[in-house]
Amino acid sequence: MLSRFGRATEAGELDPAEHDERRRPSSVVRPAPLARADLSGGAELSLLVLACNEEDTTAIDLASGALIRLRVEWPVGHDPDLAPFDLVEARLAADPETDDLAQPEAATSDGLPRHVGTMRPRRARKLLRALAARPDGPLLGVPGASAPYWEFRGQRPSAALLVPDRGPQFIRRAREDSTWVRFGWDREDVWLPVECVEPTRALDAARRDRLSGKALGTALGFRPYYLLVALSQPREGYCYKVCTAVLPRG
Repeated sequence: MLSRFGRATEAGELDPAEHDERRRPSSVVRPAPLARADLSGGAELSLLVLACNEEDTTAIDLASGALIRLRVEWPVGHDPDLAPFDLVEARLAADPETDDLAQPEAATSDGLPRHVGTMRPRRARKLLRALAARPDGPLLGVPGASAPYWEFRGQRPSAALLVPDRGPQFIRRAREDSTWVRFGWDREDVWLPVECVEPTRALDAARRDRLSGKALGTALGFRPYYLLVALSQPREGYCYKVCTAVLPRG
């Protein structure tokens, strides 16, 4: 069985074709755990978008190479409309509210980000490569699928760009009207709810309940290489691990 935010207990195998040559190169230099952009009030930021939803827009600050979770107040009737690899400029609010201990990369935007262009994935490859995470204890510092908000101390990143050891495989859960991703990470079999639209659209287009390997790449229109995982904002007092983007290598 699979609860809405829990791990699956049913048996299943990942497609052997997914176990490919992808490995995290030892030469990659990872940013410090709390490498940060300038999050002072009124700061002007140039950002490369990785994921965008109602909770926040996760992006790379081009000045520092750090991840930022930009909280945007989208107008009523204006859904979040930024896509991966969009280039935007944003000004932080006078009080950017940077005291969230569960999401130390979060800051509040002053108005909507300004779309200024799109970076080709190949140009973004170096930025993505530098951010790719290596195993360092539990994923995002949380042993299970979630943790109480009051347990966070602001000492661990709340988002990470991963290169799975195995997978990914995307799975539709019709009973819950949800999409999940399954992948291997540091000898663990990880299941996370998906909060980006591309995998669900790929499942719909393929008329399949599970997609992986070449079939997944065909349905997505690119070979998935990175997964962006993050801690959600508190939901009934708990922050949950979710997948917010699936990205190509470049």
